[in-house]
Amino acid sequence: MNVKNDSLNRLIQELARFPGLGEKSAERLAMHLFKMSEPDRNSFVQSILAIKNVRYCRQCFNFVTTNNGVQNTLCDICSDARRDQSIVCVVETHDDFRGMEKTGSFNGVYHILLGRIAPLEDCGPDRLTIGQLLNRIRQNVNIKELILGTNPTMEGDNTSLYIRQELPKALAPGRQLKITRLARGIPAGSTIGYINKSTLTDSLSGRQECDK
Repeated sequence: MNVKNDSLNRLIQELARFPGLGEKSAERLAMHLFKMSEPDRNSFVQSILAIKNVRYCRQCFNFVTTNNGVQNTLCDICSDARRDQSIVCVVETHDDFRGMEKTGSFNGVYHILLGRIAPLEDCGPDRLTIGQLLNRIRQNVNIKELILGTNPTMEGDNTSLYIRQELPKALAPGRQLKITRLARGIPAGSTIGYINKSTLTDSLSGRQECDK
């Protein structure tokens, strides 16, 4: 087997590890990459290599790119003085975060859980960033509202319920924190990252305060 075939087989194996890609799909993608012009292929390779500099924002767990690999960096949203730092919207995934940002109607900041509580998938609270969220609320008394923007699924609802049950541990006596939920204009069972902009905008503007 020549070097090219070794490289091709290795590429197919790596691509096949991506969610939703089987061996046949990975093979088609690999062949497409091998047929690309050298400048296009080099550009693609450089974009992959740039991932080495991607970290999580130390505050919200959004992606942030650092040129020197420094940890504890804030993302553009968390460091933006024009954003309302007193309103934090909690979402499950980066897809949900991007969906919210596309509406252009939210000027607060975020907290990305990196998933949702799903016992059947062996994903409990300890595998999410719920603990970091509670610490963030505990340490920042300027946070006035927490929007529970988890998806309208059984797992999303259970995740929101768990957060609400744990919140008293992060609040000093007498501290008031408004807790709201996105309006149910979002179809049940759907995910925020794929909701159309107008529906998500209405859900944001019509968010309702959670029962105490």
